[in-house]
Amino acid sequence: MSVDFTDRTNRPGKIIALHLNYPSRIAERGRSPKFPGYFIKAGTSIAQTGDTIERPKGTELLAFEGEIALIVGETCRRVSPEDGWSKISGITAANDWGLYDLRHADKGSNVKNKSGDGYTPLGPEVLPAAELDPTALRIRTWHNGTLVQDDTTAELAFPFGQLVADLSQLMTLEQGDIILTGTPAGSSVAQPGDTLEVEVDAPTAEGAPTTGRLVTKVVESEHELAPFGAEPKVDELQREEAWGSKAKAGLTDPRDVITQELREKVAETAVATLWAQMRKRGITNCSIDGPTTNHPGTRILGYAKTLRFVPNREDLFAKFGGGFNAQKQAIDSVRPGDVVVMEARGEAGTGTLGDVLALRAQVLGAAGVVTDGGVRDSAAVAELGLPVYSNGSHPAVLGRRHVPWEFDATIACGGTTVQPGDVIVGDDDGVIVIPPHLFEEVVHDAFEQERQDAWVFDQVKEGNKVDGLFPPNAEWKAKFEAWKAGE
Repeated sequence: MSVDFTDRTNRPGKIIALHLNYPSRIAERGRSPKFPGYFIKAGTSIAQTGDTIERPKGTELLAFEGEIALIVGETCRRVSPEDGWSKISGITAANDWGLYDLRHADKGSNVKNKSGDGYTPLGPEVLPAAELDPTALRIRTWHNGTLVQDDTTAELAFPFGQLVADLSQLMTLEQGDIILTGTPAGSSVAQPGDTLEVEVDAPTAEGAPTTGRLVTKVVESEHELAPFGAEPKVDELQREEAWGSKAKAGLTDPRDVITQELREKVAETAVATLWAQMRKRGITNCSIDGPTTNHPGTRILGYAKTLRFVPNREDLFAKFGGGFNAQKQAIDSVRPGDVVVMEARGEAGTGTLGDVLALRAQVLGAAGVVTDGGVRDSAAVAELGLPVYSNGSHPAVLGRRHVPWEFDATIACGGTTVQPGDVIVGDDDGVIVIPPHLFEEVVHDAFEQERQDAWVFDQVKEGNKVDGLFPPNAEWKAKFEAWKAGE
């Protein structure tokens, strides 16, 4: 059945769109919603197959999202999840367009970036819901003829019946209302001249019914966004989310600097050698002085997750020390591979870490913790196996000396500056900080220096004098190069 949703007599009273639903998209976004989250789109954003969508002049991030649209078949309120699907009369294909250049203006409402004219094309055919299994539908999107989205409804985070039930708890759903049910992975940015096609079908149902392809063509608008409203603004985060990944957006991920090759080289390179290479580059104040490891023989390598404490002041601790404070927020936002680095001003007279928070950091994938303060529950922390560098143990709680103040900011730890994302490397000698842009060259050169030092060690072991050998003069360097060539 074909329906012209742009006709005012068929236009829905409301369009409700879901943020995340498909596991592939959830993995792509890196967020795991506990409950459905929604936004409203304007009815005037509806378009039909073959219509064009304008990208405002001066913008760059007009993104497509192929989706399955549910059409509410009867007015309902407080529906159960089991009965939710029965309230849907039909489904059709949708493309939930959004202009990421204006996300900054919406504060989560999506009003401006999602409700432009033509931003909700629907159609071309409506499939009767009663004849369909809601868990056996397929959604596909083609970008200039290339299949870019291909997923099914078999494992949705929030089944369609649950969406109807959840929405109808607080609002009346009316006949003709549209529910957009989320997009799978593969959503990305379209350019003027591009053609997008979305199709929903039931490939395992009798006759394999299909909506046909919903076609939208992108054109460049002649009009810029006026300065009396929010103007376009993009950053790396918006580019990454609009395109679908940093790679597609042409962005470099600073957390990609620790490659497997470099990780293996660091495992065979002393921190002392890495420090020497930093010194050759004019950076000598890169060691975190004072903290020692609770697990001799182990190493740490990861990205700095920073946390700063300020000296205790009772009124400030009363305001900022309790509840879900900056310390707990920092630990709870740890990503795999992070090293939590704490600025405690060298004050070891209280704990800055205990067993519960150490466990939480470990569960989240932390590579270690470095603090120039003290550690409570030190035996229990050590039993976890998480490498922790500290200035010693102390039984007192945090509030004796500190107020947890901020995280993900530039800090000072053990006499050196640490910025979020700096590479942290530690062994039994201590911990150093390497700026990400220097990490690759420092590790490569340190690894080669380590090979040379090991060769020099063997020469001394064989009875050679250190004069001219340590460090090697031209003669010994030539011998080393010959040895390398013959390996």
